[in-house]
Amino acid sequence: MFRPNISMITKIHLIGFKSSQNLNYVLFTIFLIVYFLTLCGNLLMLTLVTHVRDLHQPMYFFLTQLSIADVLLTTDIVPSLLNVLLHKVGINSFAACIAQLFIFAFCEGSECLLLTVMSYDRYLAICNPLRYTTIMNHNMCLKLIVISWLLGFSLSIVEIISTSLLEYCGPNTIDHFFCDMPPVLELSCSDTSGVQLEIILITGPVLLGAFIIIIMSYSYIIVVILKIPSSTGRQKAFSTCSSHLTVVFIFCGTLFGVYILPTKGKSLNMKKFLSLLYTVGTPLINPVIYSLRNSHIIKACRTFKSHFL
Repeated sequence: MFRPNISMITKIHLIGFKSSQNLNYVLFTIFLIVYFLTLCGNLLMLTLVTHVRDLHQPMYFFLTQLSIADVLLTTDIVPSLLNVLLHKVGINSFAACIAQLFIFAFCEGSECLLLTVMSYDRYLAICNPLRYTTIMNHNMCLKLIVISWLLGFSLSIVEIISTSLLEYCGPNTIDHFFCDMPPVLELSCSDTSGVQLEIILITGPVLLGAFIIIIMSYSYIIVVILKIPSSTGRQKAFSTCSSHLTVVFIFCGTLFGVYILPTKGKSLNMKKFLSLLYTVGTPLINPVIYSLRNSHIIKACRTFKSHFL
């Protein structure tokens, strides 16, 4: 007989970090400052690319989309983290927990696809410079951006619908600072193997394909750079993609460490630390890396300061 799925859990308790309250206050202050700097850095990047004509290029257009994803991600995670640190236990409604999980999955999936698009952009710019402006025109940029956001949204909405249809009858405590997929599924009293398999079959090929594109793009880029006869030319060519490569390594490396590597023997504190890297760390360092290693961004800052301030 058909029995509708009814969630018996109404509140979710987030444990966060098992530390003293005094240390929590210190961490609260640090992460509050990090959140403020993250918003300022990414919003500054958006402002510069919008108002400085020299930055009206595909690479910087893609960078604005990455900044939008970072702002959404950090705004989804950090307020919850601050609440946990301030009260030692964060209490959210079950619906709010599912909403946070959706925004998190949406931002992470979209950011992964945006990084893939950016790697393809760097491949065209370095390996096929004569056709770069023809291929990477305004319409192509818009199509790649729309596809990245829509695909990220589609993957996350499928995951969330399947997850929300499970029955949750306790416990209602998550030993984490936000509602991530693995600990949420642990709260279900239903068989979650089908949902886990569905997530792997749907998101796995897309993310694996994105990773392969990134690897292939930079493999070709490295080969082309090594063929440049002068060291100055090699350095100039590599400087155009080194920032993006750094971001890719940090982003993909931490995600790989949390979700792909075997969890046996891995402490919860280590998982939380790695989660902090890609939910709080990368949104902060992305604009910093792109700014410090990009002379165009530095010049744009000076231009913006002289004309608009």
